[in-house]
Amino acid sequence: MAARARTRTTWMAGLALVSLVAAACGDHASGRAARASTTLTLYTCVTDATQKAVVAGFTRTHPGVTVQVFRAPTGQLNARVAGDVRSGGLRADVVWACDPLTMQGYVRQRLVGGWTPPNASDLPAAYRTTDAVGAALLYVVAVHRHGTPAPASWSDLTGPAYRNAVALPDPAFAASALGAVGWFVQTPTLGPGFLKALHANGAVTVKTPDDVTTGVAQGIYKAGVTISSSANAAKKAGSPLDVVWPLPGAVAVWGPVAVSRTSAHPSAARALVEYVVSEPGQRALASTGAYPTRPGVPGPPLPAGASVVSPDWSALAGRTAALLAGYRAALGG
Repeated sequence: MAARARTRTTWMAGLALVSLVAAACGDHASGRAARASTTLTLYTCVTDATQKAVVAGFTRTHPGVTVQVFRAPTGQLNARVAGDVRSGGLRADVVWACDPLTMQGYVRQRLVGGWTPPNASDLPAAYRTTDAVGAALLYVVAVHRHGTPAPASWSDLTGPAYRNAVALPDPAFAASALGAVGWFVQTPTLGPGFLKALHANGAVTVKTPDDVTTGVAQGIYKAGVTISSSANAAKKAGSPLDVVWPLPGAVAVWGPVAVSRTSAHPSAARALVEYVVSEPGQRALASTGAYPTRPGVPGPPLPAGASVVSPDWSALAGRTAALLAGYRAALGG
């Protein structure tokens, strides 16, 4: 009798153990399914290579999260965001812009912001706010075709050597161009008169910095305003052009990243932002030729003795429409 009781007790204990293991496995499986079902949407204007490298690094460290990406130049990104707002609200969980003015507009609409990652404190104060943190830098430079004098300063582009031969990217389409226009207008030695002088000298507006670089490489233009990554890539590929950081300096434009205020997955969205500005995320970014904001993470080398200038972003806040209107008026568009 006692033996039968011991046998029954052992059998029941075994059954309970099997049930616990099965339940644990079921919980683990359902947890995997829940994590796998977390899908984030990222809106960005960075290059395809950069977003792919960063997203791949993030998903390796967060295997339960899928990131869907909408990538477009800033003008198209703004159109996408505006369409979202008209149809019920921002559909992105994270927005990675290419200039502070664009991000300021999203923050003012209360679409993004309200949080920055703890590791943002390691970045220079110039590249962070209470709503967004800088992930990458763009440098606006000049490019000139072989056989054309190098413009030593920005004002040189208004001279006779470049008459009817300079191309500019459209600031309504390209974030870097918008930042450059802001700096041109703010700089006393240039000001709005610089844009008017460019127009008087026959400068034309094309769509993107890459269009400027390609046009100079093909001999359509003798010189232009572009970004260093575009110009450096063309030069490396053998295009007959050179890159110049004109005095008083190349215009640095930082690209902020921020979380949506209405994300359905705020924890995962915050994890993505934190990864973008982490050392691994910044190294992934730099591997594609982009310039990281995190100190100590090496990016593409800057020219020896290169000077860098930056707009007063706070003074430009809320002035995007005015800058674009002034550009159109000055360049006759």
